[in-house]
Amino acid sequence: MDIAEGPTGTVERLIVIVLFDGVDLLDVTGPPEVFSLVQRETSDATGYHVVLAAETLDPVTTSAGVRVLPDLTFREASTRSIDTLLVPGSVEVDSERRVRALTDPAVVGWVKTLATRTRRVTSVCVGAHILAAAGLLDGKRATTHWSTAQQLAAEHPAVEVDADPIFIREGDVWTGAGISACLDLSLALVAEDFGETTALRVARQLVMYLKRPSGQSQFSVPLEPVSLTRRVEDVRHYIARNIGRRLTLADIAAYAHVGERQLARVFKAELGMTPAAYIESARVERARNQLETTDATLDRIASTCGFGTTDTLIRAFRRKLDTTPTEYRRRFRADAG
Repeated sequence: MDIAEGPTGTVERLIVIVLFDGVDLLDVTGPPEVFSLVQRETSDATGYHVVLAAETLDPVTTSAGVRVLPDLTFREASTRSIDTLLVPGSVEVDSERRVRALTDPAVVGWVKTLATRTRRVTSVCVGAHILAAAGLLDGKRATTHWSTAQQLAAEHPAVEVDADPIFIREGDVWTGAGISACLDLSLALVAEDFGETTALRVARQLVMYLKRPSGQSQFSVPLEPVSLTRRVEDVRHYIARNIGRRLTLADIAAYAHVGERQLARVFKAELGMTPAAYIESARVERARNQLETTDATLDRIASTCGFGTTDTLIRAFRRKLDTTPTEYRRRFRADAG
């Protein structure tokens, strides 16, 4: 464990957050809010000491336009014994509203160097692209924001990209999903260092009504990117309206006035999945909402969401979320705890 005496005189774990122009602001500010509450919520003498590192000590302008002052340079950080290196990301959006993750070669180089001084390397949101460019994700399973997952997979074939979980741990490398998932990842780090009880206390102070485990999906059917064609948008709405019915590929193709093979090709190109996989995801999403907000029985949910039987509902949850509907309700019911 890499620890040092912090400014308050306590023994603290050093967390270095990487800064660069255009970085996503919440990725930088969210995790420190979590880490700062640890000493307040535990009798443990240790805590965290968070510093921001950049190439120079000049102010860094974030994607939100807010300027942030680094505490030290990358070169200075490279002389320290770092407990956790946290790498945020940045994106650009083109005229067609397509999102692309950015990686600065200089930042990638410093991350690769700093990782050798670090016990635990983490990325939040599209920061995974920087870790991948530094070779730190090769041969590992990793996640990122869903909007750039295909880019990550295409540019780094040695990385097993899984866009579904809110965070993934592979040994001493952790990757987190989009935006607010940085809080979930940070809480998971706290839980590893100080236990679940402390992490839950911190979550309550942040007015997070639950601490989500890594298995919860970041996928949400209504939040998928807008399709490139109106036809697929219309089909998605058709599926949502008829989610409780038996939906076949032939039915959907007839509604869209295209052949079944063409429909499958369009879905794969625009949504990255087959129509059948999309329908199952949409049904799981609807079932998740009912489990979180209603007292409906599993039989009722299976029927209204189009699964037909409870067994089919359970199998779909195991495939998509690696849990059961009953366990999901216990963890994520809005009025739980």
